[in-house]
Amino acid sequence: MLTNVEHLGIAVKDLAASNDLFTKLLGVPPYKSEAVESEGVTTSFFKINQTKIELLEATRPESAIAKFIDKKGEGIHHVAFEVDDILAEMERLKGEGFTLLNETPKQGADNKLVCFLHPKGTNGVLIELCQERI
Repeated sequence: MLTNVEHLGIAVKDLAASNDLFTKLLGVPPYKSEAVESEGVTTSFFKINQTKIELLEATRPESAIAKFIDKKGEGIHHVAFEVDDILAEMERLKGEGFTLLNETPKQGADNKLVCFLHPKGTNGVLIELCQERI
């Protein structure tokens, strides 16, 4: 079951400049920065109360974030939902007719196992499922 919005992912061209912008906007600096080599991105995270914002900058031109920015420009890339049991939730959603972009959970940023749902089945919104790694 989806338990809450875990974070909003925002694709950016320049992580350093975007970190400055969001620090001014939110009044707090990012609490974490991390490279996710498997996805070809560097991320940084901001947190206001229980709300997290993930900024994503491409590190390779063939990465999903680079392709997203080339096609749509900077902006909201995905909405991530926290789940207690990612395998069970993946099975449930497949049974409901959603298309998973990966058949098994993979390592994501911020110590999470993640899986994405194809946006063609979710009104054009890329949905990420996140479970804390144990």
